[in-house]
Amino acid sequence: MTKAATPRRAKMMDPNKRKRLEGAGWKAGSTEEFLGLSPAEAALVELRLRFSDELRQRRRQLGMSQAKFAKSLQSSQSRVAKMEANDATVSIDLMVRSLIGSGLTLQDLSDVLEEKDEAAS
Repeated sequence: MTKAATPRRAKMMDPNKRKRLEGAGWKAGSTEEFLGLSPAEAALVELRLRFSDELRQRRRQLGMSQAKFAKSLQSSQSRVAKMEANDATVSIDLMVRSLIGSGLTLQDLSDVLEEKDEAAS
């Protein structure tokens, strides 16, 4: 995950707005800089976000409610909601098992990460 330093959720600030803010003494920077995240921590955050987004997309693609999706995974609706919200109490292992349980293959997971890496660059 060498491209995780450029998160896909990052949005570029309007250059005029940036110039105004910097002129007023504000400093613009990345989320990683603001939070003081190491490259490894930033990559972990990005990985969790990608998995939670993919779970939500997969459930919607299957046309399932959270409750129905949860039942298919032998889980609970609240756990699916937490996975989709990237709740800190949900492990990456559980997200991966749920993605595979929903029918994604290991190659599909790899493709998802590669596609989103390309979109971020």
